Amino acid sequence: MARAEETLEDARILARAERWNACVNRLYYACFYAVSALLVRDGLSSSKHAGIRGLFNRNYVKTGKIPKHLARIYNDLFERRQEGDYIDFVSFGESQVVPWISKAEELISYISKLVREQAS
Repeated sequence: MARAEETLEDARILARAERWNACVNRLYYACFYAVSALLVRDGLSSSKHAGIRGLFNRNYVKTGKIPKHLARIYNDLFERRQEGDYIDFVSFGESQVVPWISKAEELISYISKLVREQAS
């Protein structure tokens, strides 16, 4: 979870610098690290991003442990990061990215509470 928080701070720094594509990358990875921490807590893992996403959706979203409205940001950022990193001429703008920051913060906070509750 520490890595998720640090990467979320990196995203905020990039947003202040108006580096929107890099910010999207860091937002995705912040969520990815939080989701990975949740999976590891429960003895689940995958070596691929799509595998992590599948385990998350199957074990937490479909079961109601993570509300769908929160999970949506992780799934959306998965797609946006792919576009921004691998498709030529994709350029995100402030109006797209800024709302994603608070949504990512909300998901990471929710997952952090779940991880802490289980550890207690």
